[in-house]
Amino acid sequence: MIKRWLFPLLAIIAIGWSLTYVFFLGNKKLPPAQPLVIPTQSEFQNYISASGIVESATENISIGTNIPGIVSKIYVSEGQKVKAGDPLFTLDDREAQAELSAAAARADAALAQVKEASAQLDNVRSQYQKIQAIGDTRAFSKDELDQQMYNVKTAEARVISLNASAKSARADAEAAQVNLNRLTVTAPVAGEILSIKIRPGEYASAGALSEPLILLGDTETLHIRADIDENDAWRYTPGAKAHANLRGNPDKKVELAFVRVQPYVVPKRSLTGSSNERVDTRVLQVLYSFPQSELNAYVGQLMDVFIDAEPVAAPQVMPAAIEDAGSKE
Repeated sequence: MIKRWLFPLLAIIAIGWSLTYVFFLGNKKLPPAQPLVIPTQSEFQNYISASGIVESATENISIGTNIPGIVSKIYVSEGQKVKAGDPLFTLDDREAQAELSAAAARADAALAQVKEASAQLDNVRSQYQKIQAIGDTRAFSKDELDQQMYNVKTAEARVISLNASAKSARADAEAAQVNLNRLTVTAPVAGEILSIKIRPGEYASAGALSEPLILLGDTETLHIRADIDENDAWRYTPGAKAHANLRGNPDKKVELAFVRVQPYVVPKRSLTGSSNERVDTRVLQVLYSFPQSELNAYVGQLMDVFIDAEPVAAPQVMPAAIEDAGSKE
């Protein structure tokens, strides 16, 4: 008998609890959710908002090599400051060292031959001068005099030929030295090592790579490349004031100095992740700068940029449209 009424009783209790929750507890107003990050506010009354990415003042320089090979040594580390001409990394140079040694030996041998030929020239020239100094022509025949003159000219020609060979050998040695020096890649400008994507023992491919071997840039002064939507490009005035905020912390703000406008509208590449962001658009890129000492930002970091602009005029309604609206009423 108890089992017969147990399940209906439990069902009635469950329905009663559900109705109580819906009518009494369910109507209780929940506090509004607080934003995770306070939205960034601009100090300008009228402005253009743009997505900016931080880059070095020299732009990010992709370091590569025009000679492929195995990396034997890396001289720098990420974050290290370098001067122009400082070595960055060296490829395996054993073959180039051997070629340089052989070329240097050939140059030394050619120089020794020049010295020997020069000594022989001095000797035959001295003999010829001694014969000429004898006033009595009966002491020697005309054939002997002609032979000594021939020996002098032959020795002179040999010296000229060996000098040319020695010059060519020196050029080969210098070329071998240049080829050896090319295996050590140096910094083209002073800056900071931003990233290293090679290790000793790895193979370094030549030419332009999708991922550079080393990324270098001057970070004493940072640049922000701001992407202005093509729909707002007409509102921008070159040299307009601007400021930028770090994403996630609107209190981290810095005033920007105008650098230049890139006068070519390009497809948008820097995405912000916003749900209402247009990705099928083109942007006008504007460069601003700020000292790194004023804001601790990193190359590659995204920032919110606000640029002072003229207000947008309200759209004008054509008279014909007003008459049509009146006739419909």
